[in-house]
Amino acid sequence: MARVVKVFVTLRNHWKKSTVAACALSYGGHWLYGKHCDNLLRRDACLAAREFGRQQISPQEQLKKATVILNPAACRGKANNLFEKNAAPILHLAGMEVTLVKTDYEGQAKKLMELMEQTDMLIVAGGDGTLQEVITGLLRRADHESFSKTPIGFIPLGSHNSLSESLHILSDNPVKHITSATLSILQGETVPLDVLQIKGEKEQPVFALIGLRWGAFRDVASTIKKYWYLGPLKTKAAHWFSTLREWPQVHEASVSYMAPTLRPPDLPEQKPQRPNLMYRIARRLKNYWYPPIPEPPKVEEPERWDEKTLSTLELSIHTQNKNPVQTVSVKCEAQSLKLEASACRLNLPEEGAGFYNIDNEEYEAMSVEVRLLPRKLRFFCSAERREQLLTQVL
Repeated sequence: MARVVKVFVTLRNHWKKSTVAACALSYGGHWLYGKHCDNLLRRDACLAAREFGRQQISPQEQLKKATVILNPAACRGKANNLFEKNAAPILHLAGMEVTLVKTDYEGQAKKLMELMEQTDMLIVAGGDGTLQEVITGLLRRADHESFSKTPIGFIPLGSHNSLSESLHILSDNPVKHITSATLSILQGETVPLDVLQIKGEKEQPVFALIGLRWGAFRDVASTIKKYWYLGPLKTKAAHWFSTLREWPQVHEASVSYMAPTLRPPDLPEQKPQRPNLMYRIARRLKNYWYPPIPEPPKVEEPERWDEKTLSTLELSIHTQNKNPVQTVSVKCEAQSLKLEASACRLNLPEEGAGFYNIDNEEYEAMSVEVRLLPRKLRFFCSAERREQLLTQVL
């Protein structure tokens, strides 16, 4: 008992050191417990992936080939470590033939996609910038019609992972988020997503899954990092200094748009059965003796464009995936104007237009034409998220 009393007396006499030691032990214990929970999540994910790897295949069937495009510079250089710890073991335990391609510089993913051979699935490991480069390179290919049928998986490893909200159930734990996204690729559930084609007058088109943003709020968002030293007040400070530099913060633009059109239905591809031999012979003889009369060419109706002149703080053009149209949302000073369109042309002043954000990547602002490509790409998603998306459509 005397020893216990002596310990408490010592702690009371050295209360400053005791307080620091207690805080350090509490932080260390919490950190170790978090690491233990992360290891349990990785273990459960690997056990689930092993069940996929144990499934038997026929002797004629080949292993599925997966090509991974990894951006090691994503998430401030942590992406490679995150992938090797949380995603790579799951893919290998699933019994897939994995080809890992790492990018060395910005824009390399576009060039790699132009040269890539056909694969069973394409996996993008990175953030919004890596994903946008991959789909842009894919849709610039000459054979993009056939290559775009390849299902795409997205492993969120970047600082910004906007598409992950549409494909996976979000989690505050990055390990759980990455492992669940990787497991959804193995489960094979896919959902069709719309793509925006953004084309300037001279440059090649850029493709986006989220949308385009231009205006005062975009400009302020790009400067928030400069005021990191202000802590929770950095956002308000960025808006305040931006207002001092420029007032009023109104952007002038002209928008021409086409009326929305319904998307094609999401039907599974079915290869028609080949008719029997006698039917094919009879059809050829009939075409030989009675040649079919060619139908007159259809006269296409001219495109009808409506035009609006806008004076706004913020303009955004974005897709609502699983909806039949593209939505153009314009934030004005007193109200929000929303236009639905299948294509639009954005005409900006020649000088002082600033910059766009296309899928959270910065581009120089210029006059562009934006077209909606409905159901262009198929992405792997979790079963829960797919049910939610289908429910929203119904």
